[in-house]
Parts: sequence; C-alpha cells; structure tokens
Amino acid sequence: MPQKEFCPRGYQPVATSEQLDATVQLRSSSGKTDFDFTFEAIRQNLFRVTFSSAKHPLPPYPNVTKPETNLKGLDVSTRVEGSSKIIDIAGVRATVEWEHTPVVTLSWKDAKEPLHRDLPLKSYLADGPGVAYYSVHDREALHVGLGEKAAPMDLTGRHFQLSATDCFGYNVHTSDPLYKHIPLLIKASPEGCVALFSTTHGRGSWSVGSEIDGLWGHFKIYRQDYGGLEQYMIVGRTIKEVVRSYAELVGFPLLVPRWAYGYISGGYKYTMLDDADKALLNFAEKLKEHGIPCSAHQMSSGYSIAPVEPKVRNVFTWNNDRFPDPQDWISKMHEHGIRLITNIKPFLLASHPAFQHLIDANGFFTDPDTGKPGYMRLWSAGGATGDDGCHIDFTSEAAFKWWFEGVKSLKKVGIDGMWNDNNEYTLPNDDWTLALDDTMVNGEAKKAAENNVGQWGRALHTELMGKSSHDALVDVEPDVRPFVLTRSATPGTMRYSASTWSGDNVTSWDSMKGSTALSLNAGISLLQCEGHDIGGFEGPQPSPELLLRWIQLGCMSTRFAINCFKTSPDNNSVGEVIEPFMYPEITHLVRDAIKRRYEILPYIYSLSLESHRDALPVQRWIGWGYESDPEVWNNKTLKDGEQQFWLGDTILVGGVFSAGVTSAKLYLPRKTGDVFDYGYVNMNAPYNYLASGQWVDVESQWRQSIPLIAKIGGAIPVGKDVHTRIPDDTTAASQGVSEIDDYRGVEIFPPQGSSHDTVFTNTWYEDDGISRHPKTAVYTLSYSSTEEKVFVHFERDESAGFVPAWKELDVILHHNDTRRVMTSSGQEIVPKGIDPQGRLVFTIKA
Repeated sequence: MPQKEFCPRGYQPVATSEQLDATVQLRSSSGKTDFDFTFEAIRQNLFRVTFSSAKHPLPPYPNVTKPETNLKGLDVSTRVEGSSKIIDIAGVRATVEWEHTPVVTLSWKDAKEPLHRDLPLKSYLADGPGVAYYSVHDREALHVGLGEKAAPMDLTGRHFQLSATDCFGYNVHTSDPLYKHIPLLIKASPEGCVALFSTTHGRGSWSVGSEIDGLWGHFKIYRQDYGGLEQYMIVGRTIKEVVRSYAELVGFPLLVPRWAYGYISGGYKYTMLDDADKALLNFAEKLKEHGIPCSAHQMSSGYSIAPVEPKVRNVFTWNNDRFPDPQDWISKMHEHGIRLITNIKPFLLASHPAFQHLIDANGFFTDPDTGKPGYMRLWSAGGATGDDGCHIDFTSEAAFKWWFEGVKSLKKVGIDGMWNDNNEYTLPNDDWTLALDDTMVNGEAKKAAENNVGQWGRALHTELMGKSSHDALVDVEPDVRPFVLTRSATPGTMRYSASTWSGDNVTSWDSMKGSTALSLNAGISLLQCEGHDIGGFEGPQPSPELLLRWIQLGCMSTRFAINCFKTSPDNNSVGEVIEPFMYPEITHLVRDAIKRRYEILPYIYSLSLESHRDALPVQRWIGWGYESDPEVWNNKTLKDGEQQFWLGDTILVGGVFSAGVTSAKLYLPRKTGDVFDYGYVNMNAPYNYLASGQWVDVESQWRQSIPLIAKIGGAIPVGKDVHTRIPDDTTAASQGVSEIDDYRGVEIFPPQGSSHDTVFTNTWYEDDGISRHPKTAVYTLSYSSTEEKVFVHFERDESAGFVPAWKELDVILHHNDTRRVMTSSGQEIVPKGIDPQGRLVFTIKA
C-alpha cells in the first residue's frame, strides 16, 4: 500500500461549554484539512482518544458503543501547565501534551516511569484515506491480545495484519493473518498494564516494535487503512484487571450451554457420503459401543450440497438423497443424546435457488464499476473446488432477514446450534458498496462516511452475521441459550456467538504445541469458549501417539472438538476423517481421557460461569495471579506460552510436543511477599509434592497422561465420567441422555505433613446449563489440615432457586493421603472407602 503520512501540528485547545475537566479537545489547522483530537476520561482507568477530520471520519459502525462517562465518587484533579494538561483519577495519571503533536502519557500517580507514552513529535498521523498511530515501545514488556495470532503468545517484536482470512492449513508459528479481527493490544509488565483498543471493523496492522528507526528509536505502530481513529486506553495493575475493564466496555462473554463443554465430534466426510444419515447414526452407535461419551456433532456443509449438477453448497437447503427425512434423522441423533450444529456460510453461488431473489432485494455488495453484484470465486465443494458467487451484505435489511429466516428453518426442523463458517469476508475490492438500508445502520454515520467496504469494514459483516444467527435462534426458543459457533470474530461478534475455534489447522506436533499460545491470547481477548480441531483439520492422519497426546491436551482445554477435512488423493471431494476409535490399540486410552473430561465438567463449566460473570479466561497464562514472580516475566519460554497453562486456579497443565518424549519441563510459579506458598502436587504417579519457584522435570508416558499439577489448597468439583442430563434441561437431545447429573465430588489437595493454620476456600457455580437467564447456585468448600486430619466445611447457597439432582458431596483426597476427613461444624461425614483410582473418599451427608 502507498504510504502518504501527514503529521498535523499547531494544535490549539477548543473551548466548548460542554468541555469537562477530565477532557482535552484540540484542533490542528496546519494543513489543508483541520484535524480534531480528543482525550477524555470515561472511567477511573478507561480513556477514549479520537483523531479525525472531514476526510477521516470516525468508524461509522464501531465494534463498541461509547459508554457514558462516570467519574462520580472518584478523586479527580486536573491542572494545565502551558501546552499540557495533567489529569489524576483515583491513582491513575494521564498527561496530554500538545506543543508539537498530541502526546498521551499514562502512569500511576507519582510513579517515576510511565506505563505508556505516545511517540513525541510523531504520534497521530493521517496516512492517505487512513491513519497511523505511533507509541513508544517497551522491548522488555510482554505484549498479548489481538484475538488470535500466530504463536508464540508474546507478540513483542512482530508485525501483524489486522484482518481475517480463510487460511486453510495455516502454519501456527508463521501464518498471518488468521481468522479473527480483534484490534486489542495489551502491554504487560510487573509495574502494570495498558491496553490499546480500536473500534474499527476495517483493515489495518500492528507493528509491535518490529520496526526500528535511527531517529525515532523503538516504537509501535497501529495503522488503519480507512477513516479516523477511535481508540480506548485501559490501565490496570494486572492483565486480569485490564481484561475485566475491557469486558465492561465490549460486553462480558455469553453464557455457553453446558453441553458445549463436552466432546463435540465432526468430520467433513460423513455428510459427503451418499448415505450420510446412516453413516452418522452408525458413528453414534460406534461411540456407544466403545463407551465414549459425546455431547454434540458438527455437521459439515455436505448436507446442503445440491444432489444435481452443479453439485455445490446451497446454504439452508437439504440434500434429500443423503438425508431423505431430516427431522426423523435429527430425532434419532437426539435419542443418542447428541446435539447437532449445522455449517452455514455467508455466500451464495450463482446456482443457489435464492440467488436471483437476493440480487433483486439488493442483498449482495455492488461493484461500482459495473453496477452489478460483486462476484468473486468462492469455495463450493470438496477440496479447493471453486465457483462464482456473491457474499451476503448484512447491512441489507432484506439479506439480514433472509438469513434470519434461514436459520429459523434449520432450528425448527430440530437443529440445535449454528456453525457460522467461512465468515472472514475476504472480499477483493475496498470500493464495493453496501446497501446500508438496515435499521441497525445509523443515519448520521451514513452521512459522514463514504459507502464502501473499506470505510465500513469487512469484519462488520462477520459481526452482523453472528447477530442474525443469534437472534433467529432466540426467536424460535426465547428461553434457551443460543449456540452460535463462529470461525471468524470481532469484539462485537462475541456478543452473539458463544464459541469459536482456531480454524483449519494442520496435523503436526508443532501445530499442537503452538495451539496453546493461540488459546491464551484468545482468552485474554474474550474469545472464551475457544479451542482447536484436535488431531489437525488438514494434513496427514496423526499417529496414535500424536492423536492421544492431542486428545489428552484437548480434554484439559476450554473447548474439546475433533473435526477435520483431510484432503485425499483418492477422493478429494470426501476426504478422510479422524475418529476417536480409529486406532484399536489406544481406543481404551482415548476413552479414558474423554471420560476424565466429563468427570471434571463441573469444574470446567463453573469456570465458564466465572468467565461470563467476571471475564476470567478458563485457560490462563502461567503468570496469571503470579505477577510478583520475576521468572514469569524474564523467561522467554514462559512468555511464549506454548508449553504450559493454568486451567482455572487449580490445575497446571503441561504438554509433550515431540514423538517419543516421556517427560516435560515445567515451571511452578510462586507467590512472594506476605503470602505463604504451599506449592504443588503431581496429579499423576509418583504423586509427589513439589515446591514452588522451580523448574521440574515431570514424567509423562504417552499412554498414561500429559503432565498435570495441582496447586496445594485448590479444589476440583467432579461429577460422573459420562454424558449426564440436568433434570431442568428438557430440550430434545437431553431427553436422549439416560444418566442424571446426580453425583458430585470434590478433589482436594491439602498441604503435606504437619499442621497448617491456613484455611483454603474454594467456590464453584452451577445452574441448569441451558437457560438464557438461569438461577445460579453457589457452593463453597473450605478446608485445613493437621498431620493426621483434614477439616472441611461445606456451604451450599441455592437461594436463587436452582437445586441440583445431587444431594451429598464426596471429598476425595489426593493419592497416598491417608488422613481422616472431619468437620467441626456439625456436618455428618462418613468414610466411603477407596475409589477406583486408589484415593480415600469421605461423604458429607445432606
């Protein structure tokens, strides 16, 4: 792209009667065009910056609505010193200088060094039809976010495109861009964190210190192809604080149905077979035969392939040769307790029966050079088979409604959730125009911004597609949580889509290793129910060792799905598929791993409820909560985020990422200061206790387990190791599940040895798993220990109205812990014996 930078100067304050003390408004008239700059405090740690001109309007459809300013009750003071203004708010200091160009500095009040500073003399620039924003780069800091970027987790020193693309078979360490458009970059250090978040749906880039200049030194550059800049700056002591404030701005993660955290199967091959309905029922029977629980199946788009030439995808239609009676077939899948998620793509090929209707309704983009719909080559069927067609313009009221009704048609026949796929909107021309006749499009924005794809942003349609799918599901079942799985995403998309994944990855040890880094940045960016295609979507079939390792890792991750389309030279239209029972010699080990996933589902689901309530990622960087440990900041392996992560507060998960390797090196982070750190315990043999603040080699035979370490003082609520039904869930698929969720235990990890005064308290949450507005129960288990006894106290708060099917609670000690569990609070506790894993179990009676 041509570079046409212009740095406005000569800014002067703009006096208005509405100007607040915690606001700076400036204007530059140094060139042919006046540029406006504003800085305003929105919350005590949230600030909004805009840089615009008549030719550089602010984003016409921002991914977040500007929140109301609320500084009430805060200690706010301001003062002007020459051409600068200092704003102090509750311990945060913001300084805006404008002698040359606007320069924003953010710091803790009275701190010597800033947390963030714009680049002096070169901060806010026009760049042709877009803008460029320069800030000082801290080479020692950790940089995270941007939704989903190539591994490692630390983005420092790299360059990224801010756009989304269909990157089938991408390299997890080098490919860019991937599937998401999340313009959130967080700089993190022991001193504090600052997030920079742009509201545009348009394309751009982030150079995170990858460019160096002899005059300007080390800097970061955010470039935006079109329009002016609307940017939020968030200050926090920790990444956790910043992510929470980010959620308050863009919206907290949606409630996810409980079933979506079970095993989700998939595979393109099934729906491409002539007898697809029978093939999928046979797959369900095989799962039952092998004792492998499964909660849902992702139906690839073969169900919508036209049965006659041209045999290509026709979204919202059924191939009645492959599925003669969709409703009856869906009912049979539901009898197996398996929900169905259908693949839907936001484009129509020219052969689609509704193609002319959408042309007549102005439902596609328009090519201004021809005055006709914007045609492009599109994926049509099988492996890389293309055909001509058009993307749906979701700013068209008719198109939005057509999609809405299409989703409803699938829902009414019995489909449980939507799979918004191929929604990256890789359109070829910024000049294509939009309909902009939907009522969601603000009239004033239409006047201010040019009507073209570049100005409004391709990613806008990813977001509106999510909204249309979401709203249609709610329209059919108003009281049931809508489940929309989306491949691409913007911050706004996640207000409508409950889940996402990292797209069409590749089968390799390296791909599995890098996937953890993608998950950690996704969680920080509020892509919470996120995961990967276990075993690899494209590429060769995984070896038994790689498949089992990947399943072991996936079962300890947020979302667990096995789905693939492996191109095959024998039949590229069908491909090959990964199945959990494909290798008889390890099928029992795969089953054990997946059953353990179901066993800890109460723990994982509780973490998801915390995510919805508090914006806490389910998977967390090793330094999350351990910011005072220097090692997490100074060690590159830990900042890379590929080899270990926290699953909640209790389980430290490691991995093995090479064939034939039987151990892994992990770091056990430590608390410092006044907090006593009791360390860790190995959840696998030899079940040894481990001190914190050290690197350890953990034995990990591939036929047994990946490394799993529990934090002393933690707790893991567990249930049955099969697919269970909560009685309050009366949806069709749940009626096909025979097992009731009527058992609950808690695995605890008290300190080893002599008496300890510390009382460890752990809380988890439960609800009916399906309601849009559920009643949530809260459970708290506290425990302390002596050399011979463990004292527990259990509290259950079901006052909100949800009462689970389980009544008693088992307390499960760690392996080789032979102490007796007792209580001093009057609760009845009885020994239950030894469980199949050889652990002592005690029951707290109802």
